[in-house]
Amino acid sequence: MLVFLDIDGVMVPAKSWTSPQLLSDGFPAFSDKAVRVLQHVVSGGVTVMLTTSHKSRFSVEEWKNIFLTRGINVQNIRKLSDSPFGLSRRDEILNWFNLNEITEHFIIIDDDKSLNALPSFLKEYLILTSSMIGLSDSHLEIIDTIMQKQVQDL
Repeated sequence: MLVFLDIDGVMVPAKSWTSPQLLSDGFPAFSDKAVRVLQHVVSGGVTVMLTTSHKSRFSVEEWKNIFLTRGINVQNIRKLSDSPFGLSRRDEILNWFNLNEITEHFIIIDDDKSLNALPSFLKEYLILTSSMIGLSDSHLEIIDTIMQKQVQDL
């Protein structure tokens, strides 16, 4: 399974009235709720495809350590290519799907409202979070439903 994952507004809620807590690696702590949900999602042979604007700040090995420090063991991490043209998140994801054959199940977890304009064959696998709350237990049922649907579609 492939999990397209944003960080800000998903793993780190965006609360304008407070700065996020930075850990020793210089990156913000993830919310406990988001950690629990992502742990549920990434169990097994899951690849996390980082879509975050932070994706190029760290190498894949550094990202693995960032997740591990926050209690999530992700062995397979990839990153969307940097967009030299300042594409929207929606366009970055669409470009990836246009350039790559879909050979595995996937979900997209993001807070970017531009993703509401994804084509239906992608949008039906979108978990859209509230940026101030992030990924939470309320998303588990939706994630499980999407994952079950994809298994049934085999």
